[in-house]
Amino acid sequence: MSNDTFLRALRREPVEYTPVWMMRQAGRYLPEYRETRAQAGGIQDLFANPELACEVTLQPLRRFDLDAAILFSDILTIPDALGLGLYFETGEGPRFRNPVQNEAAITRLKVLQTEKDLPYVLDAVRLIRRELNGRVPLIGFSGSPWTLATYMVEGGSSKDFARIKTLAYEQPQVLQHLLGVLTESVADYLCAQIRSGAQAVQLFDTWGGALSAAAYRKFSLQPMQSIVEHVKAAHPDIPVIVFTKNGGLWLDGILETACDCIGLDWTMDIGVARQQVGERVALQGNMDPAILRASPAVIRQEVADILAAYGHGNGHIFNLGHGITPDIPPEHAGAFIDAVHELSPAYHQ
Repeated sequence: MSNDTFLRALRREPVEYTPVWMMRQAGRYLPEYRETRAQAGGIQDLFANPELACEVTLQPLRRFDLDAAILFSDILTIPDALGLGLYFETGEGPRFRNPVQNEAAITRLKVLQTEKDLPYVLDAVRLIRRELNGRVPLIGFSGSPWTLATYMVEGGSSKDFARIKTLAYEQPQVLQHLLGVLTESVADYLCAQIRSGAQAVQLFDTWGGALSAAAYRKFSLQPMQSIVEHVKAAHPDIPVIVFTKNGGLWLDGILETACDCIGLDWTMDIGVARQQVGERVALQGNMDPAILRASPAVIRQEVADILAAYGHGNGHIFNLGHGITPDIPPEHAGAFIDAVHELSPAYHQ
């Protein structure tokens, strides 16, 4: 592989500079993405078409000197394959025609069989890996069971998670059944992506931070730990990243998953996080995506501050603290990536 810096950093091996990629790096901030999406007809037409998914995965790598590619897909492919009827409402985001909001609906769910139920995702992984031709590693991903469950029970995005939290506290055994189905499904999904060519995988626990500490451990962390154990047993050499948005309070718990890397959002000081985790895992993050709205000079200073906070040594993958937003000028993303590459070698001498 011509650039394996990202994989070496995940393994806490020596690198010449801090590798960088961006969550949602293939997305609406790029005009070429918007053109491809318009030609396709919609976002589902993009991620369900392996050739188009490959195209938009590669688009940011043609613009920027990124150190990893990430599969273009959606975390909600799993519930869609389980029969919930995913669709996207303009201005409202993802919705489900058949949410699971009672015990009967939840107990009818069957564990995903990725090879049969989501072949287009695996075809996309194989195609992207072939087209990358060893340029940079390919990251596969899934939503965490808790995050997937929130969408499946709420019927889409939520501000207060009223339905699923009521289920958690009134009928915890029913929620545990749902999480059990999703835990097996996500483990199968990630392993299938790895067999198809993914060289690292990330669990996106977008809504774990909406839980109390005890509920997080029970409903979010435990399922993720089971998934990490399953993936590592089947593919011990494949790095696993766990990212819980607003999860800085629970670093010690996330460490227990035996993941290779913890993703941090921007609310956590990465220097404090490094002191807490020591040499046990790599850390990924964690610039506030909103800073990309500022001038390149401000962006460069923020990169410098985060690199200084992490300090000298290995085990840092630079990323945003969450996904890049559609309003960001592409040249600001380029300034961010260039700043990481220009400023980080001093921390690896």
